[in-house]
Amino acid sequence: MSLFIPPDYFRELRAEELLTDPTLPIEVELGCGDGTFLVAMAKHYPERHFLGVERMLGRVDKTNRKIKRNRIPNAQVTRVESGYLVGWMLPTASVSRLHLLCPDPWPKKRHAERRLVNQDEFLTGLARVLRPGGEFLLKTDDRVYFEDALASFATRPEFQPLEWPDDAFYYPTTDFEQHWLESGRSIHRARWQLKAD
Repeated sequence: MSLFIPPDYFRELRAEELLTDPTLPIEVELGCGDGTFLVAMAKHYPERHFLGVERMLGRVDKTNRKIKRNRIPNAQVTRVESGYLVGWMLPTASVSRLHLLCPDPWPKKRHAERRLVNQDEFLTGLARVLRPGGEFLLKTDDRVYFEDALASFATRPEFQPLEWPDDAFYYPTTDFEQHWLESGRSIHRARWQLKAD
């Protein structure tokens, strides 16, 4: 089923509710847009399960259609707020990688607390849902958002920064990233790993 509707929005999900095969590594893309990145990753890594998260209904529908059209069995999309999903709903120690790619930068100073990377609920949830050794990957065209992320993660000893060379692994561009690159903007990226105990 390419559209995932949680059986309950008010408790932590169990892995078997999320996946047909709970032994597969889970990767989550927050704010999956039109599903370009999600579908490309799911095609390239059939041994992993991909969950796209989006709050806008039109984008959820578009991603759902793209998954169905490409007959991709290892990808799903769900409609829920990203911070809430990570903070409260995803199973503990279930996610191998979580991707946040070209998020809304909330550029006004008075809106800075709305940035996911500034929210304690999100950062605490991220540490809970990632498997030990799991990764959080961020790309943004917004320099201030990027600097906020670096500052936030510097205060969280459970995360360690990782190098991210260009040829590290297959990583397609999102629809938003492609748009910003074509308009001449720079993309900033960073990668962190949850330390194993």
